[in-house]
Amino acid sequence: MALKEIVEQTVAGLGYDLVETERSAGGLLRITIDLPWSPPTEGSADEQFITVEDCEKVTRQLVFALEVDGIDYKRLEVSSPGIDRPLRHEKDFERFVGQEIDVTLKAPIGAAAGALVNATRKKFRGTLERIEGEDGTHGWQIVWSDAPAVKPGQKVSKKRVPAPMQALGFALDELREARLAPIVSFKGRGAKGGTESNSD
Repeated sequence: MALKEIVEQTVAGLGYDLVETERSAGGLLRITIDLPWSPPTEGSADEQFITVEDCEKVTRQLVFALEVDGIDYKRLEVSSPGIDRPLRHEKDFERFVGQEIDVTLKAPIGAAAGALVNATRKKFRGTLERIEGEDGTHGWQIVWSDAPAVKPGQKVSKKRVPAPMQALGFALDELREARLAPIVSFKGRGAKGGTESNSD
């Protein structure tokens, strides 16, 4: 059985979602897990996050599963997604609607950009939105402004014309990569998660 399948089965069997499997130099096997997500319902509790105990539980089970299948690795690291969590599945995009994300397209935006965006541009950062089609289908877009960020204490001229808001619609298969934008805020998302457990 392939490494990804073993890891996915083990992680899912313990009730977690597999976010990423990564092999690094020096025999490091890095596994990122998360708690399964379902859309919030009226009166549902706040979102839960992966704990050190969750990582330890998965580590113990993986050590056993990888040994049984004879998978070669030097060190195993199981952690929760960081502030730049990858978005891969439809469910990931549903979960993080309204958050700022970074997307990299497989191909440059080209003529679709009009004159507003460089035609060779592939990377964008903006707020993730769900868009509904008239036929009942839905898609995704990010919305952003290329206005320079205002530094703390900087006075903004009332005469300055704000940069226009722009939107980029995309299908998931057009993306090379999508991640949460790593924005550190001690009041919001950035202060959560990042727990990890190591096993040698």
